[in-house]
Amino acid sequence: MISGTVADRSLEQQSPEPHTSLRAILLVVAVLLLVACVVPPLSPLARRYEFVEALQFAFFAIVIPALVVIGSPWSLLGLASRDPQRFDDDGNPCSPSEPLGPVDRLAQGRRHHPEALRSVLFAGLYLAGAIIWRTPLAVDALARHPWLLAVEAATLLMVGVGLWLELVESPPLTPRLPRPSRVALAAVAMWIIWILAYLVGLSHASWYQAYPHHAGSGFSLSADQQLTTGLLWFVSACAFIPVVYWNLIRWLQAEEDPDEELHHLVRQERIRGRTLGPGQPTP
Repeated sequence: MISGTVADRSLEQQSPEPHTSLRAILLVVAVLLLVACVVPPLSPLARRYEFVEALQFAFFAIVIPALVVIGSPWSLLGLASRDPQRFDDDGNPCSPSEPLGPVDRLAQGRRHHPEALRSVLFAGLYLAGAIIWRTPLAVDALARHPWLLAVEAATLLMVGVGLWLELVESPPLTPRLPRPSRVALAAVAMWIIWILAYLVGLSHASWYQAYPHHAGSGFSLSADQQLTTGLLWFVSACAFIPVVYWNLIRWLQAEEDPDEELHHLVRQERIRGRTLGPGQPTP
């Protein structure tokens, strides 16, 4: 019986991390979507139809950053230790078996500085980037100058990853904001994209002069704008609404258990190997 238990433990130590394959799949999907956005046929079509350009924007600003952050491929990319890091109350790693990577150090810094102001800054950068790249000036420039696509992709991917790191966990990185603030942040990001799409859908004239619409050829102005609005609404809703509901449900569950904080403190004491004596007060 003892030998069987030892064998099981050795197998667990040798087995790969359960989520490693899922993280690799999400990373591969993100890379494939990125490549699909910058090569034919999607790239030339984005310079002919507004809704294809909107889909390209949605991939850059929402889908690809979400896949990267949720997949948490930091250890696969060599940016974080492959062993799970444990941190004490001060945010310092407890006896790491491998050297800390840049993402590990970033996670440690986020634990030392959990100011909400930094999260608001990342959210502001994301909203500014999304608004700028949906303005008529920017979209028309993308249609006339294909080389700007690389600038758009780099900008939106950076601010998108920054936003999603404030919304969901991406081990070893954790959001700085409490769950109610994450709900509000995800809702605001979704609403801003909805408003931008709504303005295009309601317009009776073309917002983007670089996309001519000729009667009898291709998509009409109305169809192109309605598809643009629908795609932006659908993609943003599929990405942000689950974040809103998940954090809301977890927050309400935590509120229903007033002893959760006490249980957490007791577990921390047991992990550190300190037991409460009979005469010591309960934390």
